[in-house]
Amino acid sequence: MQKNFWDQRYGEKAYAYGEKPNAFFKEQLLKLSPGRILLPAEGEGRNAIFAARHGWEVVAFDQSYAGREKALRLADKFGVTIEYLVGEFQTLSFARESFDAIGLIYAHFSAEAKSEYHGVLSSYLQPGGLIILEAFSKSHLQYSSQNPAAGGPRNIDMLYSEEELRADFANYEMLQLKEEVIKLEEGLYHNGESAVMRMLAKKKHAF
Repeated sequence: MQKNFWDQRYGEKAYAYGEKPNAFFKEQLLKLSPGRILLPAEGEGRNAIFAARHGWEVVAFDQSYAGREKALRLADKFGVTIEYLVGEFQTLSFARESFDAIGLIYAHFSAEAKSEYHGVLSSYLQPGGLIILEAFSKSHLQYSSQNPAAGGPRNIDMLYSEEELRADFANYEMLQLKEEVIKLEEGLYHNGESAVMRMLAKKKHAF
């Protein structure tokens, strides 16, 4: 989706997806020892601020200045600090293997860019590092068609399947990878039964 769309959505007074972290992200992060985490497509900062509150060094980015502004406001509210950059994958880069974890929470990309972006992100993760992912699955279209309040892209190529994730993250141990139907209650735009992919993957050591 275009930058203008996200600037408009994040420019609203209310937090589009709420101030609380994604439930799966929260559950998995609380099991880990704090380190350095990267959060792409982080929007208004709900997951970044949660990670920072639990001792993580957080780097987040998004294409929306409005999202960054609200994320920093949320950080002030909770008395934490995060690094939040504005830009796209083509304009941002980080040191190789410089993160202990990556959170991909509803980070949907175009079909042409999805696998490439996953490869770039993987290069930033150190061996043994973890990716925590929750995103809409291809089955979600039937739910969003019946209930537009569930949200999510309407382009099936932007949605996820188990096969795609296994292919994009072939050099990972899949600690958890499955499609689930859950009830989302996230702010204004993720509400109702939804089909999602949930993945916890550990990057293998190079030999």
